[in-house]
Amino acid sequence: MSIAINVKINKQAAPKEWGKNALTSSFADGILIHIPDELQQLDRIQKVGRQLSASGVPAPQLVGEYWDIESQWAFAQGYMSPSQKTSPQWAALSADEISELDSRYQTASWVREQVNATPEDLSPAILAQNAAEFVQSLKPEAVSYEIVSGDDLLTAGMVGIHGVGRGSKRPPVLLRLDYNPTGDVNKPVDVALVGKGITFDSGGYSIKTSEGMLSMKMDMGGAAHVTGGLALAISRGLDKRVSLLLCCAENLISDHAYKLGDILTYANGTTVEIVNTDAEGRLVLADGLLQASATGAKLIIDAATLTGAANVAVGNEYNAVFALDKELQVKALECADKENEPHWALPLEKFHRNKCPSPFADTANSCSVKGGGAGGASNAAGFLSRFVNDEGKGWLHFDLAGAMFSNDNSLWSAGGSAMGIRTLARLLQLEDN
Repeated sequence: MSIAINVKINKQAAPKEWGKNALTSSFADGILIHIPDELQQLDRIQKVGRQLSASGVPAPQLVGEYWDIESQWAFAQGYMSPSQKTSPQWAALSADEISELDSRYQTASWVREQVNATPEDLSPAILAQNAAEFVQSLKPEAVSYEIVSGDDLLTAGMVGIHGVGRGSKRPPVLLRLDYNPTGDVNKPVDVALVGKGITFDSGGYSIKTSEGMLSMKMDMGGAAHVTGGLALAISRGLDKRVSLLLCCAENLISDHAYKLGDILTYANGTTVEIVNTDAEGRLVLADGLLQASATGAKLIIDAATLTGAANVAVGNEYNAVFALDKELQVKALECADKENEPHWALPLEKFHRNKCPSPFADTANSCSVKGGGAGGASNAAGFLSRFVNDEGKGWLHFDLAGAMFSNDNSLWSAGGSAMGIRTLARLLQLEDN
C-alpha cells in the first residue's frame, strides 16, 4: 500500500534554491505550496494539483492550516484527470464543508466521465439513461423520467432532434426528467434545464476536418453540465421543481441523414433552412427550449458546447453567457463570481435572431460562410431566442467554451472540466425563481 503524500500551504515564497517564483518545495514527509501572492492563490494551488496528478501521486493528503473549502476545491480540480483514479484526502473543515466538497467531487467526476466517454460507448440513449439514473440515485422518491426515442420524436413535433439524429442507426432521444421534491403533482415547474447532448458530431454533410472531429465526443457537454448542475443543487437541498430536458443525438452521414437545403418546421411554426449541417446544436436545443417553455417555468437555462466563436471570444478560461433579460444575466454572472467560476457576458439583442436570413424559410440555421460569419456565437443565441418568449424573460443561454480541453494544460487535464456546474447549481437556488 502506498503512503499518501502530505501537502501543506505556505504563505511565504519558496527558498531561493528552489528557483525564482517556485510553486513548491519539500519538507520531511511531503510538499509545500507557496502562495505569497493572494491574488494567484487558487490558480497556484490548482497547478500543483495538476502537477501531482500528472506525476501519478496517489491520494495526496491535504494537511495544515490555510486549507479553506475553495483552496481544497482548486487543488481537486487540478488533480482530477481521466487517468487518476484516486481523490485527494480533505483537510479538516466543518462537516457541512466536507459534505459540500464530497458532493462537488462526486458530481464533477460524473460530468467528466460522461464528457470523456468514447462515442461508441456513449450513444444518445445511454447518455440519457446515465443522466436519469445519476439524478435519481440522489433522491429516488423525487425523480421520475421518460425517454422519447426515434420516430416518436417526430410524432411529438421534435423535428430538430429527430432531423439531426436520423442519420445514425442509434436513434436520437429526448430525456424528460421531473425533479419534484414536494410530491405534489400539481406543483408548477420552477426551472427548466435544457442540454445539448450530441454524443458525436461529424459535422454531417458539412463534414469537419479530422482534427476538428477528434474532440467531438465531447459535444454532449451541455447535457452533462445541466445534469451536474441539478445534481449539485439537489445535494445542497434544492426544494424546487425542476424539469431536465436533454436533447441527444449523433450527427452522422448516411443515406438518411439530413441535408443542406432541407427545411424543418418546428412545433411553434418556425421554419428553418439547413445551410450548415454542422450547426446542429441549435437545432436540437430549439426543440428542448419549446418543451421547456411549455412547462411554464419562470427560469429556463440551456447549456451547450455550441460555437467555436464563443471559444475565440473568451478562450477556454471562461464560459460565455447570453440573455435578452439583462437583469437575469447580471444575476448569472454574480452566481458565477460567488462560485469562483469564470463566466463572461457576450452580446445578444433581438436583432440577432435575424442575422441568418433565408429566402426559403423564416431563418437559416447559420450563415452560409466559413465559421458562420462574424458574431457567430451571438447569432446562434439569436436563433435560439426564437424558441422562447419574445422578450426572452427568464431565459439564459450558456455557451460552454470552458467545458473541455483537447490537451493537458497547467490547470486542467485533457477532457471535460465540469467548470460551470457550481454556477448552474447556484442559479437553481435563487430565491426569486
